[in-house]
Amino acid sequence: MKEELFREKSRYITGFVLIIAAGLILYADNLLLFWAVLGGIYVVGFSEALRLFQVKASFSLYFILVLSWVAAYFNGRPIECALISAMVMASIIAYQKAHHSEAILPFLYPGVGFFALFGVYKDFGAVAIIWLLVVVVASDVGAFFGGKLLGKTPFTPTSPNKTLEGALIGVVLASVLGSFVGMGKLSGGFLMALFFSFLIALMAVFGDLYESYLKRKVGIKDSGKILPGHGGVLDRLDSMLFGALSLHVLLYFLEVWKETAVFLGD
Repeated sequence: MKEELFREKSRYITGFVLIIAAGLILYADNLLLFWAVLGGIYVVGFSEALRLFQVKASFSLYFILVLSWVAAYFNGRPIECALISAMVMASIIAYQKAHHSEAILPFLYPGVGFFALFGVYKDFGAVAIIWLLVVVVASDVGAFFGGKLLGKTPFTPTSPNKTLEGALIGVVLASVLGSFVGMGKLSGGFLMALFFSFLIALMAVFGDLYESYLKRKVGIKDSGKILPGHGGVLDRLDSMLFGALSLHVLLYFLEVWKETAVFLGD
């Protein structure tokens, strides 16, 4: 009982500290600061992913990680660096046979998600990150309390404690709240923001499920222990990483569509 109370207390304290830290970083709105902090978090998340995929850590893995992250700061399209890092790792695997084929996986998850998250900030600013945070947090909170109050139907064998009703309530809540934040970023207004928020929330749900699947596969409860009461970095950011990728793709193609429309109009 005491252990459970201590865990709950730690959970709230850690959550409060994380909210304050995130708020200060976004308020500072400095690209170098955001890149440096997110890079440090990426290294921790990458280490957790090695455990989830049962890949042995090596110098070459971290060297590629650091090199690609530095390149992302200077690249106009950071997400390209994630794909290049995966291709480089695949080439090393094929040439040296020093790694198992699974060594490429951490560069895809959580790698692509972290690069997408940095890309969202770099290309679309702090407001886009706040939009993403609102959608992901609302989805998690709505799913938790919705499941507690109305949940009856199991959602998936991957995560037996989650319910279909909870997931639906979470997605609806995230879509509505997210649309009020996102509408300021989109020329399409409320309806487009509602649609985008819905897609982000949906992907966030599957990000959470994928992390649960990986942990269940290797028989662990948490991806790490760095966050008291919460577990690891990936336990907190699984939904965020999937949501970031979907938001980055949506906003990027919206920009391409607008530029194409202007070009055709001319």
